[in-house]
Amino acid sequence: MMRGSDIRSDSLFSYVSCEARVPATHPLRPIRSMVDEVLEVLSPDFEGMYSKVGRPSIPPEKLLRALLLQAFYSIRSERQLMEQMDYNLLFRWFAGLSMDAAIWDVTVFTKNRDRLLAGDVAQKFLSAVVAQARARNLLSDEHFSVDGTLLDAWASMKSFRPKDGGDEPPGPGRNAERDFRGEKRSNQTHASTTDPDAKLYRKADGQPSRLAFMGHVLMENRNGLVVGATVTQATGTAEREAALDLIDGLKPRGRITLGADKAYDVQAFVQDLHTRTVTPHIARNEQRKEDGTLRRSSAIDARTTHHPGYAVSLRIRKRIEEVFGWIKAAAGLRKTRHKGTDRVDWVFALNAAAYNLIRLPKLMRAA
Repeated sequence: MMRGSDIRSDSLFSYVSCEARVPATHPLRPIRSMVDEVLEVLSPDFEGMYSKVGRPSIPPEKLLRALLLQAFYSIRSERQLMEQMDYNLLFRWFAGLSMDAAIWDVTVFTKNRDRLLAGDVAQKFLSAVVAQARARNLLSDEHFSVDGTLLDAWASMKSFRPKDGGDEPPGPGRNAERDFRGEKRSNQTHASTTDPDAKLYRKADGQPSRLAFMGHVLMENRNGLVVGATVTQATGTAEREAALDLIDGLKPRGRITLGADKAYDVQAFVQDLHTRTVTPHIARNEQRKEDGTLRRSSAIDARTTHHPGYAVSLRIRKRIEEVFGWIKAAAGLRKTRHKGTDRVDWVFALNAAAYNLIRLPKLMRAA
């Protein structure tokens, strides 16, 4: 066998499309088909968001496909996403760009993405993906789980300063020193100058406080798919308040069960579930003193815990951590890349839909 030549020979014309470059067995092919179905459903919403005259914008279908790629392939920023779109033929094919199409400027891409915030497109996209799973009989209509997780805000602790401006000015330099020792800080007296929506929050005793948002997910228990997702400010009651909002948005037709951890074992919350015909399958948060007497009693009674479905819900509800793990590790939301509750909520909902899209092809093959 003779040695091959290393001479570059660029042809004047190319007759191979991006479609021909992507293997027929590539895992993105079934996902692309599902995404196209969802975007077809959302087309009337897109029509109402754009003017009939003026300069054409980035098509919202292409923009959303590109943002899904950012989640699928753990791309850290939209600037890096545009770089990948320029030379990655797989990305061009998935987004719907031809081989010689010009790539968008990153600032133009960001402004067009912000336009979709007003139309609540991410939540509608998630709802359309959930509707696809329901049409394929992959969802449970009776058993659900809920949980929340902290999302670190795109803000430094040095930006958490008194609202009245009465603190010492920071030292010179871009990354100036700031001494917090002996200073009492709280959300009532301080706020972040970088992202005022971010709140100082501590998950548990012994853990550090940090500027964060709180992401919440409602999961169905049959296959662990996300049926609801939202982001709120990080407060002590945010998890329970968001859980009620997610259940109200679910609009159940009959009695359902809701699995949750000990943080949801609060009498008022359990009562709110009962008024919504929801059976609380919540882990009991019962605490006893050294002498065996109760320090804190649980709001979950024996009639619930003795039911065999209670133990099943407590076991399955832990799968919701898989959702948070994928959104934080793969989609890169361990620390948000956006400022403000609305933007973080938009990206969180889109990434929850991306998680469903990753899992749906496998579930459909198994079914």
